[in-house]
Amino acid sequence: MKKYFSFVKIEHTLFSLPMIYAGMALGLHADRLQGMALGPGEIVRIGLLVLAAATGARTAGFAMNRIIDRTIDAKNPRTSMRELPSGRMRLSQAYYVLIGALALYFASAASLNPLCFALCPIPLAVFCIYPFMKRFTSFSHFGLGASLALGPLGAYFAVRPQLDGALPAVLLSLFTWLWASGFDIIYSTSDEAFDKREGLFSIPARFGSGRALQISGLIHFLSFFVLVGVYLVAFRGSLTAGTLLAVSGVLLYLEQKKSADVELAFFKINAVLGFVVLLFVIVGVSLA
Repeated sequence: MKKYFSFVKIEHTLFSLPMIYAGMALGLHADRLQGMALGPGEIVRIGLLVLAAATGARTAGFAMNRIIDRTIDAKNPRTSMRELPSGRMRLSQAYYVLIGALALYFASAASLNPLCFALCPIPLAVFCIYPFMKRFTSFSHFGLGASLALGPLGAYFAVRPQLDGALPAVLLSLFTWLWASGFDIIYSTSDEAFDKREGLFSIPARFGSGRALQISGLIHFLSFFVLVGVYLVAFRGSLTAGTLLAVSGVLLYLEQKKSADVELAFFKINAVLGFVVLLFVIVGVSLA
């Protein structure tokens, strides 16, 4: 199990799940405003199905990424000890993980509602396209951001399968896209020399790490103002939510300030930020 969890980087769930459940909270809030509040049992059922769908989707996404990138990973000293390039996992085992994850994802989406099932191929297409982007465009970071950004909107549709009232969820997805793209640029500074040597495309490889961090900072600056948009559209007047919004801004600033320490900025500050945004949304919908 340790090998399989390492293969799909189960700890990266700390980045995706808070945003997904924040999207679900916004869907419940929109239902409540329309006088269609769900009962506790139905909320638990949908919450568990959302967890299953999210687990299946991200596991499939990581499996695709590792399978597609296995040759590149073997050349990179930072990634050469991953399961496939090191030989600790056979390619057939990776495909079994992928097939199992897809089965869980499709079954969960089908159990939610017809709209979720109809839309569920879209994230898979993003997961499949994203790993190839580094081979031809420096905008590959935004492909990763898109793969995470679809989560909040999908969770909103799990609760409320219609566009009516979805603006806060759309803004939250836009925040997630910018936030994730910005932190992927920080993470990719570790591979600047390797990407240049192998002819791979990334913002650090094209502009250098210093300029790349400036671009990441601008993207995170924009992401904060999108989060302000969520507050103004959905939670205007909530002092507690406003305080958590300010904390989110401070954490985005710290992520840039500590970007030289990729481990701290990427894995620790990012994880805390995700849960602060989730708390921001929960408090906001509770008091709005």
